Amino acid sequence: MKIPFNKPWFAGHEIQHIVNAAYSGHISGNGPYTRKCHSLFEERYGIKKCFLTTSCTDAFEMACLLIGFKPGDEVIMPSFTFVSTANPFLLRGASIRFADSTAAHPNIDVDAMEALITPATKAIVVVHYAGVAVDMDAVMHLAAKHELVVIEDAAHAIESTYKGKPLGSIGHFGMFSFHETKNISTGEGGMLAINDPKYIRRAEIIWEKGTDRAAFFRGETDKYGWVDIGSSFLPSDITAGVLYGQMQQADEIQKKRIEIWNRYYHNLKPLADQGFFELPRIPDYAVNNGHMFYLLMPDEQGRNEMIDYLNANMVQSVFHYLPLHRSKFFTPLHDGRALPNADRFAATLLRLPFFYELPLTIVDMICERIGRFCAAKNS
Repeated sequence: MKIPFNKPWFAGHEIQHIVNAAYSGHISGNGPYTRKCHSLFEERYGIKKCFLTTSCTDAFEMACLLIGFKPGDEVIMPSFTFVSTANPFLLRGASIRFADSTAAHPNIDVDAMEALITPATKAIVVVHYAGVAVDMDAVMHLAAKHELVVIEDAAHAIESTYKGKPLGSIGHFGMFSFHETKNISTGEGGMLAINDPKYIRRAEIIWEKGTDRAAFFRGETDKYGWVDIGSSFLPSDITAGVLYGQMQQADEIQKKRIEIWNRYYHNLKPLADQGFFELPRIPDYAVNNGHMFYLLMPDEQGRNEMIDYLNANMVQSVFHYLPLHRSKFFTPLHDGRALPNADRFAATLLRLPFFYELPLTIVDMICERIGRFCAAKNS
């Protein structure tokens, strides 16, 4: 049987929370489990206010509404990211200026960002790729200097930190994903983290379809109505029950995933030292949250040959993003700047199977097959 790239994991506690939600009489949004999840994230990660959403994309859409993006505004973000990072801004009519990655890591090149800032720039988006932190001191300094909003795309980065501070809690906004490929999963789901209090009250209204419904249920108004723009961003409380069950096992999940990451690194380092590929780099200010393990092959041909070889040997490995500045949709909108590092990562990055139930003995077997591929290339 082929070893899959990903396999969602349920600890078993999630089922009981689903049943509890069903019997509570409240399975729509903003029920008991939603509130439990909000409190848990706020306390565990030091976030001012959380809003559970149906996806990480929805969290971005909420932030765009809160910031007030409109035609003529600009946002700076990395090209090497998923389309969900970009779409919400375009939906508000904003323009995107894509930045390159660093030479050492797919994260955005903070040193190159300032040259992209114009009078129309309203925000900076950073993506903590593979759960590895961007240099947030540099980002926040740049944002303060130019009076910009900082949005952390922490879709990969739950349980990751920058100098000990949880990712998603540093910028004005943080976005989490609970897609089935993430460390903590509800199948589909996301969360908006708000760290600037001035956005909290309006976020509650936008989250509740533009109504002051939440204030009504707190007894702050005698009726509720339509008071602002908004949408239906709330997931079912059943989804929140699954998230709560997953978070109860967060420490166990992280321990196992980091063991898998470390096993890959230990096994593959001798091959990396021989120059067959590069291994992930983690700066001193960041930590490894065990989100993914990838190799950087010398070139695209070698990457594709490795994928084909592993696939033929019952191991599913995959590449990752096509840089957004090169996408069919955005190429006509791009300003023509070359982004060589983003292009290089798109051409050479290969992700290996990574999920909670992956036995270390299977990790060893995958590494042995990678070794065989390298030996064949070297002969």
